[in-house]
Amino acid sequence: MSEQGSPKILLGVSGGIAAYKTPELVRRLVAGGAAVQVVMTAAAASFVTPLTLQAVSGRPVRSDLLAPEAEAGMDHIALARWADAVLLAPATAHLIARLAHGLADDLLTTLVLATTAPVTIAPAMNQQMWLHPATLANVHRLAQHGCRLLGPASGAQACGDTGPGRMLEPADIAATMLAGVVDTERALAGVPVLLTAGPTREAIDPVRFVGNRSSGKMGYALAAALARAGARVTLISGPVHLPCPAGVSRVSVESAAEMHAAVMARVADCALFIAAAAVADYRPAAPWPAKLKKDADHLTLALVRNADILAEVAARPDKPFTVGFAAETEAIERHAREKLARKGLDMIAANRVGAAAGGFEADDNALTVLWPGGGKSLALMPKPALATALVALIAERYATSASS
Repeated sequence: MSEQGSPKILLGVSGGIAAYKTPELVRRLVAGGAAVQVVMTAAAASFVTPLTLQAVSGRPVRSDLLAPEAEAGMDHIALARWADAVLLAPATAHLIARLAHGLADDLLTTLVLATTAPVTIAPAMNQQMWLHPATLANVHRLAQHGCRLLGPASGAQACGDTGPGRMLEPADIAATMLAGVVDTERALAGVPVLLTAGPTREAIDPVRFVGNRSSGKMGYALAAALARAGARVTLISGPVHLPCPAGVSRVSVESAAEMHAAVMARVADCALFIAAAAVADYRPAAPWPAKLKKDADHLTLALVRNADILAEVAARPDKPFTVGFAAETEAIERHAREKLARKGLDMIAANRVGAAAGGFEADDNALTVLWPGGGKSLALMPKPALATALVALIAERYATSASS
């Protein structure tokens, strides 16, 4: 990866109050064996001094794009080529906006455009700034460009607000970077993954059906993130209006029964099963063979229960590592914990539906990810970025289970 096997991490620091945490972040990265080069924006120096970061990194801090002594050798290009990974922490709303629109108006944004190294963003800002549609759109764009997101966390903020927008703690960021989660290209290399996504449609007659509001956006974002992590992904999808991600093999189905048959025909060949589809719990007992005419004031529709695909996979004697999803309107963690235990899952990702933000059809979501004895919250963010964060967690738990 780098000289003498040490990862070379270029740390970009922008001007937010969370910059006071960066000396500790650098210290932990260096203690973990990384070579760290700090690049600061002009505003960052208002919160933490270059001399402090130079002392903990052991390298002169760079901030000036047009410094004659450095740019004589095109130093912004040299820095871009030097890095094995680029970490932006804290990444303010302003920095995220500039990167999303391809601006190169200082040293940090210029070298991010010039690097081929993976870029990780650790956002830090006021909770309302994070939740603003412009910020979420900018993060969504960066996720589509391949940037990885770490956080933000939720909690008390320097301004007195409480909510999402806190930078993750230096120990968590350093552990993630040093563990290589930032570079997920090989995290699930060669692992066969079976993934379900989208809704199912249960026929009432040849024209009408019982369905749900799932768009498939989260499942398809997961498929793309899994493929980037090196997995061999088979996607069993209900009816959606989304293109199949590159490197993913798609099997299209419509009903819950068709999805059940497609999963059971392939599950023995997978090592990891992720059930992101919103499968109908019930179907009409006897669909009408011809279009049902509107000739009565009332209609009674008898429903019968569909097979529980997730529970059936988790109950197999040779079951794969099994990840479920739970869409809840209340008591999210309690209901998800119950489902995790009842179905014998390895992990579950729960989210709130029916709220003002996130859930079905939205471009953004938040997850409470649980496993036996542990869990982690992933704050509201665009679904591609959320999928990347979730895949990193799944890869970590999968590796732990495989070694135990």
